[in-house]
Amino acid sequence: MPRFYCPTSLRCGEFLDLPAGAARHVQVLRLQPGDHLTLFNGGPGWDQSDAVHPKGGEFDAVVTRMGRSDVQVQVGDYHAVEREAAHEVRLAVGMPANDRMDWLVEKASELGVTSIQPLMTERSVLRLNPERADKKQAHWQSVAVAACEQCGGNRVPVIHGVMTLAAWLKARPLEASGKQLLLSFHPDAPGVRDAVSPGADLGVARASGAAITFLSGPEGGLSPTEEAAALSAGFVPVTLGPRVLRAETAALAALAALLV
Repeated sequence: MPRFYCPTSLRCGEFLDLPAGAARHVQVLRLQPGDHLTLFNGGPGWDQSDAVHPKGGEFDAVVTRMGRSDVQVQVGDYHAVEREAAHEVRLAVGMPANDRMDWLVEKASELGVTSIQPLMTERSVLRLNPERADKKQAHWQSVAVAACEQCGGNRVPVIHGVMTLAAWLKARPLEASGKQLLLSFHPDAPGVRDAVSPGADLGVARASGAAITFLSGPEGGLSPTEEAAALSAGFVPVTLGPRVLRAETAALAALAALLV
């Protein structure tokens, strides 16, 4: 059954005009009145506290009207189902160039990342002015939505605005709970799986309200100065082993170790 992100309050039994993005998707699929679909609204600011208009889980729905540019559905039963990972993991990544960042956002969303912070670093190939950065953020957020529609995730990760690594480290407070992991070739760094294995202090469950923040560099990695700054900010070095992976591959490999 096709799934659509619908960032609005949903009430069982109500008739609803779908938001423009979801409506276009329904029309592209050429659904007709009477066809069934699934809606979910667990995006940025996810909150399950409203019992009348729950946010999270998913809803059955049926198409009731197809207009030229609008689609109406009737919302059906609510299902409190979540397919999220055991750990809440936030990714801060030096943006890879070309379409590799799109691919990284898509696959990280499929894996269940909670948020992505795109970073410009000393060795970053991709450089964005403010206007282009805003457009890229909106584009990457749409990529994350599409990934969740496909994979069954009911919480769309937040794609933050582009920042420099230095500004991001300076702006973020040292978190009282949760762990901060830095992908590194430091000779004494533990493996990612060892760092989050049961019994290790870095294993933080989503239920605890804490999060794991994972920092990965761009092509060529972080500079020694940047890595030192991250360590000073509380990040703990971890490794994926002796092989040198591409920037997007390394970030996703680490996420897979943390989330799957």
